[in-house]
Amino acid sequence: MKFVKVQATGNDFILVEREWIKGYDIENIAPILCDRHFGIGSDGILIVDKEDELYKMTMLNPDGSEAMCGNGLRAFVRYLITKGYINKNEFRVKTLPGINNIKIENNLIKASLGKPIFEREKIPFTKKGIEPAIDEEIEVDGVIFKATLVSMGNPHAVIFVDNVEEVDIKKWGPKIENYPLFPKRTNVEFAQVLNRNEIIMRVWERGAGITLACGTGTAATVVAARLKKLVNSKVTVHLLGGDIEIEYDFEEVIMKGDASIVFTGNIEPENLYYRKVNI
Repeated sequence: MKFVKVQATGNDFILVEREWIKGYDIENIAPILCDRHFGIGSDGILIVDKEDELYKMTMLNPDGSEAMCGNGLRAFVRYLITKGYINKNEFRVKTLPGINNIKIENNLIKASLGKPIFEREKIPFTKKGIEPAIDEEIEVDGVIFKATLVSMGNPHAVIFVDNVEEVDIKKWGPKIENYPLFPKRTNVEFAQVLNRNEIIMRVWERGAGITLACGTGTAATVVAARLKKLVNSKVTVHLLGGDIEIEYDFEEVIMKGDASIVFTGNIEPENLYYRKVNI
């Protein structure tokens, strides 16, 4: 199976064109392909399709579940441009939530992530209450976290803290991800506001765990900070993998950053799967 390794702000992905994976149950073998010891290693899989004259991105988490990913979108766009599939500075790409407008400025990728969703039912979050859900109390193992809930086509629980470095993300991330009031689980962001133009954010991604960056999580963090009146409309978010710029004027969310192709290769998933299950 042919593949391309791509990354955006350290968020890395296995990219495949649909014809390359014919005959493979890609959702089922996603965990072994994404495994960093037995497979290629990645935060997810991007699949290239074309529908209605538009290129379509399908993104799979390492557990095989489908999701939306802002960094994945930038990496996907970089591949389309590098391959010559797209040769203009403004175009559109189809993703799970809908249509995303793309603009290339000074070789950086400026992508619209659309309008955030605040309706509890659509996030989804099953506890009744006032929308948007700002500082919603979530109790885990006797500890209360105040989360602001946003969907960017996938669910996010943004928790503002005084110092992100003091948060045990490996401990609390999966517990909040699987909190029973999130019927489809949730991404979890821990954010520290430095000033009205800068935020430090660390993320636990649904179905992936700790990653160096998360595009939709970065967007959700800025949206949540805007709802709480903590930041201005243009914010630089500092992640483990680098910086992402987000603009949010209470309408659509715009993400700006770079992405690159790392390497290409071929793999035999059957052999890797055999090794994995026989340890």
